[in-house]
Amino acid sequence: MQGFNHVFEMGKTTAIVGPSGSGKSTTIQLVERFYDPSQGEILVDDKDLKSHNLRYYRQQIGYVGQEPVMFNMSIKDNILMGKPDATDEEIKDSLKAVNAFDFVMKYPNNINENVGAGGGQLSGGQK
Repeated sequence: MQGFNHVFEMGKTTAIVGPSGSGKSTTIQLVERFYDPSQGEILVDDKDLKSHNLRYYRQQIGYVGQEPVMFNMSIKDNILMGKPDATDEEIKDSLKAVNAFDFVMKYPNNINENVGAGGGQLSGGQK
């Protein structure tokens, strides 16, 4: 990827679209600082990304990938990975917000149902 320059505006949602191989995933990986650029720099608030507190920085941005990451554990435990102190009520509220509550509650173990490796026990839409 060469010559990419873009300003992401605070408070705005930005979609990165393009053909396969055009650098969309690379761009996100660089912005998330999964690795550093071999040339050039990434600036956040006019400062090199390398100078920012990585943990704090990552808490300030959101990323929704094409394929959800799910671990071989319960629905509840997967949600707790994102918010370790979530109560069962908050977990159920989040499931309602994403229209997953009804199908989750049909499982024998409800929110304690194991989703399998990579969410293999769920359909693509359920993930």
